Amino acid sequence: MHSELGKLIAVHSTSPAFLQRAAILTALSFLFFLATLIFYLVWQNFLYFVLATGFLIVQVFTMIGWWMQKRNSVSVYANGLVYRKRSVLWDEITAAEMKNDSSLGIALSSDEVVSLPPSIQGLDRLRDYIRERIA
Repeated sequence: MHSELGKLIAVHSTSPAFLQRAAILTALSFLFFLATLIFYLVWQNFLYFVLATGFLIVQVFTMIGWWMQKRNSVSVYANGLVYRKRSVLWDEITAAEMKNDSSLGIALSSDEVVSLPPSIQGLDRLRDYIRERIA
């Protein structure tokens, strides 16, 4: 698929801490969903049904976000890197700097900036490696 980039060196995926937070939030929202659904069945108060629906919606959106974050990764190759569907060669990169929001900004020679989110594992090592390659 990325044969022009050469040999795969490393893959930086989503940090396990971010995935763990999403898993905990999903589990808690499911437990609260079950509890409020049981309260609704016992006391027949419509407010518990609305609350259960809210917890179910939180769980669904958290699961979608978790699935989207698991696909979020940076692949480092001998001749460049790939983030999502964007391939960048080393000679296209002019700078790599950490931003105030802990994301990594990669400046390209086309005056474009590729921003890697702070949820990517090992951004500081990736920044240092990019700086080595472009120096």
